[in-house]
Amino acid sequence: MSNNPFLEERISVAVRYGAKYGDDYNVRIVETAADAEHRTLVHPFPRRHFNIAYMETNAALYAQIVNLYHRVYGKFGGFRAKCLDDYTTNGLTTAPTSLDQTLTPVSAGIYQLQKTYGLDKAGLSVGRPSRVICKPVASTTLVAVNSISMPSTLWSVDTVTGRVTFADKTRGITAISKAAQAIATIGAHTLLVGESVYFSGVLGMTQINTLRGLITAITGTTITVNINSSGFGVYASGGVIHSTPQGAEVVTGGCEFDIPVRFNTSLDIQQNNALFRDAQNIELIELINP
Repeated sequence: MSNNPFLEERISVAVRYGAKYGDDYNVRIVETAADAEHRTLVHPFPRRHFNIAYMETNAALYAQIVNLYHRVYGKFGGFRAKCLDDYTTNGLTTAPTSLDQTLTPVSAGIYQLQKTYGLDKAGLSVGRPSRVICKPVASTTLVAVNSISMPSTLWSVDTVTGRVTFADKTRGITAISKAAQAIATIGAHTLLVGESVYFSGVLGMTQINTLRGLITAITGTTITVNINSSGFGVYASGGVIHSTPQGAEVVTGGCEFDIPVRFNTSLDIQQNNALFRDAQNIELIELINP
């Protein structure tokens, strides 16, 4: 069997009041004979743990947790959990935006969703702790490049890994107009109004290089962008437009997310009376690499 089996389903959030959660860090501590400590931060990721309880009818308890426990073979398989106090990249519970967090580059055109913590004051010299978001909630992710929101036609997100992949609609440029909104001739293309492109390698009108423009109009062979080129040099030749992030462009994003977890205890059920059952002290532990 796989060493890391995972079910893409969320455990019921209908837990009893009094449930607990917390974050811990993997810190290696060695004490010397002189009572000094040598501390090593093994990795900069918080690891969340939950202690939850349910009180339901027997049928409801099976539907909400017991059947899941058996589907994942107890401690063997992983699943999703929603932390009701911290489930978005915009603060704790505010609706996410495309500018919430800086995404981490993985490879060309691919970025990892994440959430950074402790931003309210100065931190340690080692940097800020961050949680890798590998379980975003479907249809909640938003993305921007250089603060320009990107329509979903230019990217996709994997809700199993939390990785955002940008579509590559690169085209060569053969002309650019001097206008309040520049018109670039690029030949046949699939770009759409509302998408944005980055200019590079242009000769003559060099001021447009490294700028990203929002597409406001299209024809079969041209795009109009919200870049005022009227004061730029005259286009001479060359140049390329890219839909994917380039060079020093900053990619940001936001989403709602679940925590990947597994059971860290056995499941014990108490028979309160003929109808109701109690399941207490159920421990869940976050999976750093689900």
